[in-house]
Amino acid sequence: MRGLNLDHLRTFAQVIELGSFSAAAERAGVTQPAVSLQIRQLERRFGLKLVERVGRRAGPTAAGRELLAHIRVIDGAIAQAEQAMASHASQVSGRIRLGTGATACTYLLPPVLADLRQRFPALDIVASTGNTADMLRGLEANTLDIVLITLPAPGRMFQATPVMEDEFVAIFPSRDPAAIPEVVTPQSLARLPLVLFEPGARTRRLVDDWFEAAGVAAKPIMELGSTEAMKEIVGAGLGCAVLPRLAVSGAGRRDALEVRSLTPRLSRDLAIVLRRDKPLSRGLRHLQDALLALGGRAS
Repeated sequence: MRGLNLDHLRTFAQVIELGSFSAAAERAGVTQPAVSLQIRQLERRFGLKLVERVGRRAGPTAAGRELLAHIRVIDGAIAQAEQAMASHASQVSGRIRLGTGATACTYLLPPVLADLRQRFPALDIVASTGNTADMLRGLEANTLDIVLITLPAPGRMFQATPVMEDEFVAIFPSRDPAAIPEVVTPQSLARLPLVLFEPGARTRRLVDDWFEAAGVAAKPIMELGSTEAMKEIVGAGLGCAVLPRLAVSGAGRRDALEVRSLTPRLSRDLAIVLRRDKPLSRGLRHLQDALLALGGRAS
């Protein structure tokens, strides 16, 4: 296609269709010399004679007939391309790679993703989970488009927008209320069998810092990567745990759990993070807006 002018091809097709340079010029709203010049340039481009006169009518040479067949294919491809671009312009579509933590993926994202799927059936959102460091590496490598993670998100290339604050709470088995401390402090929890997140998670680091700030070393009996597993362990009476409140919203008699706030208070900030140089497609912008709206729902 290098150096091939589509207007010249269309002019050639019109000359052959109408059998006349002047008729083609009239249809195109240009002068006959302009049409003749385009045909000469096209013939010069291929180094072939494409038009010949048969009586008073302009007709194609053998090479011109073959070119005409290709022009029909080219016109069809162009029409399909225009239709495809119009589809992109009129609907939200494409593939977005979303990264987040397991807790947010379990307790926050399902209604958001369901709503987007209903509103934009052509939009494909692929979600993956991991710790904050993994998510930021994915953004840096452009294997993820957007992430919802626990702050901080260090790095000049990242743009973080806080979405919501999520308080940490302690959960206890409800079967033994006398064993639940009146005030849940690092010291009172350290005396109990404790279930914490596995090392490496940002949430575990925050909890460890909470204990360390009080001069207490947390010594968990179990370290797990699943909030649901932690709740099952506590519900079975095997210990207590520190979890984001997001993971225990609605917990109560059904889960055999008692939920208590921590003293001093501990929380984390969830934020949307993108690369600063990331182009925002329509689909990505809709997902970003939906995630930002989570803060309003939480409050």
